[in-house]
Amino acid sequence: MSRHVAVVGATGAVGQEFLRVLEQRKFTYDRITFLASSRSAGKTITFQGRPHTVVELTEKSFEGVDLALFSAGGSISKKFAPIAAAAGTVVVDNSSAFRMDPQVPLVVPEVNPEDVKAHKGIIANPNCSTIQMVVALKPLHDAAKIKRVVVSTYQAVSGTGQKAIKELEQQVLAIYNMKTIEKKVYPHQIAFNVLPHIDSFLDTGYTKEEMKMVNETKKIMEDDSIAVTATTVRVPVFYGHSESVNIEFEREMTPDMARKLLKKAPGIKVVDDPAKNKYPLAIDAAGKDDTYVGRIRIDDTVKYGLNMWIVADNIRKGAALNAVQIAEALIKKYL
Repeated sequence: MSRHVAVVGATGAVGQEFLRVLEQRKFTYDRITFLASSRSAGKTITFQGRPHTVVELTEKSFEGVDLALFSAGGSISKKFAPIAAAAGTVVVDNSSAFRMDPQVPLVVPEVNPEDVKAHKGIIANPNCSTIQMVVALKPLHDAAKIKRVVVSTYQAVSGTGQKAIKELEQQVLAIYNMKTIEKKVYPHQIAFNVLPHIDSFLDTGYTKEEMKMVNETKKIMEDDSIAVTATTVRVPVFYGHSESVNIEFEREMTPDMARKLLKKAPGIKVVDDPAKNKYPLAIDAAGKDDTYVGRIRIDDTVKYGLNMWIVADNIRKGAALNAVQIAEALIKKYL
């Protein structure tokens, strides 16, 4: 069949990563259209060696489009994803707009690929920090059933977008040159600092980012009995989210058992040799597809517990790659 693909938000940080992933994975299509706001319309994007003109996103943009990858933010998705779906386009949306909608599948292909078939026009891409965690949790949950997860994240500024990347760069230079720093993206200095604050605070004292991890994990794993609590932290790293994850199981799960399961699991690379200073690092995960897992060790404060360290590129596996993998699964079996 003829396949017309659209990329919405093609000029943004995640949108640009979408294009890199599509090129690298040799994603097949018959026609591709790049859509963005009126500010970016008319710009030229080079994709697969050919120039393409960015087209303004309008309510009529999806006529004849089979598949649309959205990376333009929640407000754009809320407005245009239903319009696209009504036009017969299947939408893979990277925003948080539809993640907890019971009618919208929330998919990580290494965890619940079969859920794509339940779509009603829209499939949601999970939060970046949730994606890498559930990729590592899934094989362990299948083997020993997870009771409780305590996660603390160390999230790169690229998760906030290009403006945050520039702010970190400018603050480092300002400090180095003994100039006054400017704070526009974050409420406090991010250079050489750690902010226990991602997204807005709720009345409970948790942030929206923390509750995304709680709620999305249960939905993706399809198990509301898993207790999840999170503390999400912004760190002065450009690319790559790191997570300290404590897991309590219902049955025995030793570090050796976990390593064997994770080594066989899709999308995971185990880096776990502390004696040789080998463990997952954000700089090693940047630009890579895999989710890296290490520092696997017993938590002896509970009967069956493990601690581990999980790292992945938040723009790649945490956004663009996961969305493209959803699209590939969709095309292979259901589109």
